Amino acid sequence: MSSFRRLSVLAITAAAATLISTTGPAQADVQSLRGRGTVDVRLIGINDLHGNLEPPTGSSGRVIQPDGTTVDAGGAAFNATHIKNLQNEVKNSVLVGQGDLIGASPLVSALFHDEPTIEVLNKVGLQATAAGNHEFDEGYKELLRIQRGGCHPTDGCQFRDSYPGAKFPILGANVTSAKTGLPALPPFWVEIRDGMPIGFIGMPLKDVPVLVNPTGIKEIQFGDEVKAANKYANFLDAIGVKSIVLLVHQGDQVTAPTGGPNACNVAANNPGSYIAANVSPKIDAVFSGHSHQHYNCVVKDPAGNPRPFIEGLAFGRELSVVDLKIDRRTRDVIRGETKADNKIVTRTVTPDPDVQAIIDLAKQKVAPIASRPLGTISEDIVKLQNAAGESPLGNLIADSQLAATQLTGNAVIALMNPGGVRKDLVYKSNKGEGDGVVTYEEAADVQPFGNILQTITLTGAQLKNALEQQFSAKRTFVLQPSAGFTYSWSASAAFGSKISDIKLNGVAIDPNASYRVTVNNFLAGGGDDFSEFTKGTALVGGPIDLDGFAAYLAAHPNQSAPKLDRITQLP
Repeated sequence: MSSFRRLSVLAITAAAATLISTTGPAQADVQSLRGRGTVDVRLIGINDLHGNLEPPTGSSGRVIQPDGTTVDAGGAAFNATHIKNLQNEVKNSVLVGQGDLIGASPLVSALFHDEPTIEVLNKVGLQATAAGNHEFDEGYKELLRIQRGGCHPTDGCQFRDSYPGAKFPILGANVTSAKTGLPALPPFWVEIRDGMPIGFIGMPLKDVPVLVNPTGIKEIQFGDEVKAANKYANFLDAIGVKSIVLLVHQGDQVTAPTGGPNACNVAANNPGSYIAANVSPKIDAVFSGHSHQHYNCVVKDPAGNPRPFIEGLAFGRELSVVDLKIDRRTRDVIRGETKADNKIVTRTVTPDPDVQAIIDLAKQKVAPIASRPLGTISEDIVKLQNAAGESPLGNLIADSQLAATQLTGNAVIALMNPGGVRKDLVYKSNKGEGDGVVTYEEAADVQPFGNILQTITLTGAQLKNALEQQFSAKRTFVLQPSAGFTYSWSASAAFGSKISDIKLNGVAIDPNASYRVTVNNFLAGGGDDFSEFTKGTALVGGPIDLDGFAAYLAAHPNQSAPKLDRITQLP
């Protein structure tokens, strides 16, 4: 029997055993306890860690407080200490995750396929997590290896002599086999505290197929979050689990950056809010993720009862804490007694020595590669996009991809997805010195996915169609263009008619002519909803994106930030 099936069976067995033990006639003592008072349980959630074992730097390592001041936050060893402190305040606690705990990670974790991060999560006692979209970055089979253990099929075991796997279940209630329709990941998990069963339903967002390389997830499919949550809430309720929590890797963008960790600056009917308000009334709390924002909200369930809807800042900067009071008689949460709070993971506590030892080992093993200089920059080159959608770093990466494929693929244009640009290139080193040297680690942190560059032929009409797909009712996702490729887009124009004045080196794009366009394999497979790229022909493979970036930096010393003059936004 597979590990996932064993986990599911164990969860169901635990829940059923609880039901039997609390209702069987031979359990008089337990039966009498059910009528006495309440049980307090603290839930501690972490989301979007992305393998940030070391304290994240720059704005990614700070939290803005309600008064506008900032505090340095994050770092797995500090996280571990805060978790212990939160657990020591109560008798009963459960540590859970809301997805993207691995994937798009810094080199210290990514080089070892995030095995160091899993070891840290095992060490701090994570009991269950939802899968996020980044858990599928290397495909479904790799996620199974992360769960079950075993050395990587290509790279072997590089971090330790063996890899035992995650001690916690990675949940996917809406993830099923494309062939059979059966669960492809365990849909839920049950923890018991003071005789009270607590069910955790976990899942990624349904849009995973447009966020990861489609070739790695061909054998599975992703269903509607609300339907999946309701299905398993009904099942848990039927077997006697009345306290139910949803861990969902889908959240909301905030409408205002002010207010601090516990403001509720989210708009109604955003993806996360919609799920939180519409899943079954049997679900007592909703932990969310994915948006990298923080908020602490109370929503009304379909029956009109309040429940928390909460997300903490990404990269381990915050822990989401929800304190439940469970009625022993009904075994259900007393909603009016629930308290929720996003706790900042400050760096003023003593870092956990056991977790720090894991991090130090990873740093030691990665150091020879990480410290290798690739090139130099003359100023900060940031990923922040302007109003038109351009970013200096996005343009630089597109330039590097064009240069890497001009000879091998005859490329004339390169387009980079902004979601693949993860961190700024900063002039100062991690030690605060203004040296301008870009190390392999810093470049890998910018582009951590290891995508392969691919050059395809598109007609001018297909190229325009691809640019039109940047804009839809649910999102605006502006691709980063290489030098010489320019166009305009109108904010007021209808979807499908926003793009105009497309030129290559000042010459208008001919709808009937053919152009060699470089994208990464993620986009070439239709990722981020760019289905037009799948129509490309005469595909020629190129280098890994990071290798192309490294070569470009080496060939262009003292690189400055490219000008933002490739995309023009019109009214």
